[in-house]
Amino acid sequence: MEYKRLGSAGLKLSVISIGSWATFGQHVDEATSRAILKVALDGGINFIDNAEIYGDGASSAAVGNLVHGLPRESLVLSTKVFWGGSGPNDSGLSRKHIVEGLHKELKRLQTDYVDLLFCHRPDPNTPIEETVWTMDNLVRSGKVLYWGTSEWSAQQLTEAYAVARQHHLLPPQMEQPEYNLLQRRKVEIDYLPLYPLMGLGTTVWSPLAAGALTGKYNRGEAATRTGFDAAWFKSQRLKPEDLARVSLLLPIADGLGCTMAQLAMAWVLKNPHVTTAITGATKASQLQDSLKSLEVVPHLTPDVLAAIETAVQ
Repeated sequence: MEYKRLGSAGLKLSVISIGSWATFGQHVDEATSRAILKVALDGGINFIDNAEIYGDGASSAAVGNLVHGLPRESLVLSTKVFWGGSGPNDSGLSRKHIVEGLHKELKRLQTDYVDLLFCHRPDPNTPIEETVWTMDNLVRSGKVLYWGTSEWSAQQLTEAYAVARQHHLLPPQMEQPEYNLLQRRKVEIDYLPLYPLMGLGTTVWSPLAAGALTGKYNRGEAATRTGFDAAWFKSQRLKPEDLARVSLLLPIADGLGCTMAQLAMAWVLKNPHVTTAITGATKASQLQDSLKSLEVVPHLTPDVLAAIETAVQ
């Protein structure tokens, strides 16, 4: 397993990591969860991504049970706060919700601190100064080691960085955007000036575009989604032109002797601005397949990358 520094931070993450959203506490039983975790740990994965909204906390609680007793220093655990409930102060990025949301997650994860804490979305109803000050306080308290954002715009990140620098606070050090062959703008264009300015690291999600880049929809396989996952997928996109792009990518994967999923994951990992790609799994075999994408990365020569660009343009 390869490891990368989190932007300018000293922390190193496995280039492939595992997310709890589709993996733990919701869609799979405990035995399968333990099998997936064993594959992850045996494969060198050290980063498990969580959020208070995943299963309304059930995913984080499942992870806490699964990793209980393992050496804490061997794991990098994250969580994200924004959607914590239906009460007037149970959501957003106010000082009150960030602190209370974090404390609930620490209890679920059965740990005294998280390595990474993300602001899950920007909050237009809370002054950015309040959010930055709160995150700085939590890092200095030792309950959080690094803080960052998820799906913030480049302008919002720049504002947070400016506030931190003005008041000698700790700035955000990582972003968690969607990034795959079908969704590229933020990572490749919007954030480009921020990598050297902020030392920004990225923990990207949906490297397989919610399964579209596995090729299963081109093969006519039906989606099997329920609950929040189904609502999110329906609200996004799987346009005919996306399926057409995937159909052009399939021969490239065949030529490399890999699966479409491995090609898509390897392409994400090839980007030097990607610290880690978060993948989900409902079977141990799915994670094993993702880990094999590491073997594909060296075969993404300039000619192969050019062929991929032609396919997805």
